[in-house]
Amino acid sequence: MSSLPATLDRLQRLHPKKIDLSLGRMERLCAALGHPERRLPPVVHVAGTNGKGSTVAFLRAIAEAAGLAVHVYTSPHLVRFNERIRLAGRLIDDDALAEALERVERANAGEPVTFFEITTAAAFAAFAETPADLCLLEVGLGGLLDATNVIPPPALSVIAPVDLDHREFLGDTVEQIAAEKAGILKPDVSGVIGRQSEAALGVIEARADASGSPLTVLGRDFDAWAEAGRMAFQGADRLLDLPIPALPGPHQIDNAALAVAAALALNDPRIDEPALAAGLASTVWPARMQRLTAGPLADRAAAGGADLWLDGGHNPHAAHALADTLARLAARDGRPTVLIAGLLANKDHAGFFAALKDLDPTVFTVGFAADSAAPAADLARAAAAEGLDARPAASVEEALDAALARGGPPPRVVICGSLYLAGEALARSPLTWPA
Repeated sequence: MSSLPATLDRLQRLHPKKIDLSLGRMERLCAALGHPERRLPPVVHVAGTNGKGSTVAFLRAIAEAAGLAVHVYTSPHLVRFNERIRLAGRLIDDDALAEALERVERANAGEPVTFFEITTAAAFAAFAETPADLCLLEVGLGGLLDATNVIPPPALSVIAPVDLDHREFLGDTVEQIAAEKAGILKPDVSGVIGRQSEAALGVIEARADASGSPLTVLGRDFDAWAEAGRMAFQGADRLLDLPIPALPGPHQIDNAALAVAAALALNDPRIDEPALAAGLASTVWPARMQRLTAGPLADRAAAGGADLWLDGGHNPHAAHALADTLARLAARDGRPTVLIAGLLANKDHAGFFAALKDLDPTVFTVGFAADSAAPAADLARAAAAEGLDARPAASVEEALDAALARGGPPPRVVICGSLYLAGEALARSPLTWPA
């Protein structure tokens, strides 16, 4: 058996495109493997532009608090590829992952296949051979033609908020993108839908009507809000008093509510109110407004009296959520805000920085080790065009040192933008690797 890094590198070269949305190659590969996608435990299929990862994290924590063994498939990873595949509660180990990947590679027999397709098939193979009570399957991109959408009808479909992102693949309008996300809805399978714009919801409802998928919609059929330091959840037949979600930020109330509604829709008697409460209070999801308290970057910040956070939201919708969270933290303790930002070249740089300008932050822009990373100087110009005090830095360390040398009260420093940048920050120390 070759090494895991060598296997992953080899699989990257099986298709000339990183992304090529289609189901034909995936259907062929699953057939060659004996259809592992048909031998999964009950599946919750989750799509959306923002919040789908957090929703999966909340749902996993709730199910595990109820005593369920849970498979989870998410992407991208932050530090190690293993993060994408969680087998009955534990990250897949290197040997099992390498074996699954090589088995799928043999079944593929040299045919063109994207990296995401072949790794999704490997996840299906591993899931099919490991007993579990539930499988949480996060869409990679879009929904209708995503590799995960070869599964038989799931137990439940979930669509988190839809907004503009990946426009080169999914379309230039919210309506076009919503149509792709709504492609996971299946006949007679309930859909639990996050809070949506009117444009997105109209498309999702039209698809649901056409496919015969009954919908439950946040803001219409159920809702949640913060009240007296708790989270109130109002469903069609119950009002629940739950803890504030462990993931910080007011937007996580909606993500937690979507997970609670999905958990209740499974109609599993083991998922009771204590399990809902325990799950919300214990959820962990790295690089989503994560406080860094270990590793060399955190030590550097602490030595200067600053606190350090990490957030991988990379589009304007996510930046608005980040801005709201940071504004509330600043109102509480008065710390100035410093952003260390890096983004991919194809993202909406102007929209990202415009969403953050009311914070009046100081911005240091940085690059990172991805071919499609935007140059730091280009990002600084984009931020300055939105009225922000912005300058490029050669590294995260240089930017952090400059933030600490500003004078005045110690700042709140947020490394933000791309998940690639977040992954590099976490990779600096095994103490901060996602587990």
